[in-house]
Amino acid sequence: MPWDRNQMAARAAEELEDGMYVNLGIGIPTLVANYVGDKDITLQSENGMLGMGPFPFEGDEDPDLINAGKQTITELKRTAYFDSATSFGMIRGGKIAAAILGAMEVDEKGDLANWMIPGKLVKGMGGAMDLVAGVGKVIVVMDHTNKHGESKVLKECTLPLTGKGVVDRIISNLGVLDVVPGGLKIVQLADGVTEEELRAATEATIVD
Repeated sequence: MPWDRNQMAARAAEELEDGMYVNLGIGIPTLVANYVGDKDITLQSENGMLGMGPFPFEGDEDPDLINAGKQTITELKRTAYFDSATSFGMIRGGKIAAAILGAMEVDEKGDLANWMIPGKLVKGMGGAMDLVAGVGKVIVVMDHTNKHGESKVLKECTLPLTGKGVVDRIISNLGVLDVVPGGLKIVQLADGVTEEELRAATEATIVD
């Protein structure tokens, strides 16, 4: 069976190491906070919070504590608060080790499209453009195909780009792929998913 949202988030959390400062994007990436466990990871939210805890239990929500996706979150003893200028100073200054982001499309060159679909109302690119340009590593967590069964892992992105050549690793519901010279390399298959199934769902070039 392909991984579900929580299993993808748990797999993404395995990428994190003690001492890292990490930004989590909107969508599936926000779930990564629930799977950090005992690792000494500091999560940064671009709306001005450093040191996010897991999601609160029902009834324990504080409406003043939200992440960039407007979801209620929890604070830690070491949590710090600051304005957006300071937050983006951290991102643009290379202080964030990794960003875990969602995507509408990724291609074999590591190009990322994750901020708009033409014809749909959008408020703007947000912080994604700064994140992909300023962090040490970009990990994308996404469904491998859209609701019509069409691949979202492409030879070339068709949607407006967030960044060119910025993605390092893709974690989808079918497995894990790295962006390497010439295309994508399979790192891991999701439980019960065959290599043939992953290849069939991938438009991008897969190299051995």
